Amino acid sequence: MSEKSLADSPLADQDGLQWATGRGIGALAEKMGFEWLEFTPERAVARMPVEGNTQPVGLFHGGAYVVLGESLGSMHANYHAGPGRLAVGVDINATHTRSATSGHVTGVCTPLHLGRSLTVHEIVVTDDEGRRCSTVRITNHIKDLPAG
Repeated sequence: MSEKSLADSPLADQDGLQWATGRGIGALAEKMGFEWLEFTPERAVARMPVEGNTQPVGLFHGGAYVVLGESLGSMHANYHAGPGRLAVGVDINATHTRSATSGHVTGVCTPLHLGRSLTVHEIVVTDDEGRRCSTVRITNHIKDLPAG
């Protein structure tokens, strides 16, 4: 991780999971069955069901991996940003290496860089057997919210 840690975040003294669940994840992730498992300054973990998020041939949809990754990375970046600031995604990419067909996929998000205006997170998505299915990387720009 970079020179700055989430321990320096204005929100670091709050319970991360409570903060994340209280903020909400957004309508799309909710419809897809997104479920928080862990949220700390060091990482964020969530899962989604395969059922209901598949391609016509029954494989977990590649875009669903990206929804999981972006939700995790953006929320963690906003936690780092703190009150009065907003993190917005500016770049995302995903490499899919396996196809989940049942159960759940779990994303583990870890920060690679936490700066004042830019964050980079890596999200490793695995199936129920712990096999890596996708690796997502997201870059977020942090900006001040407009007054008022």
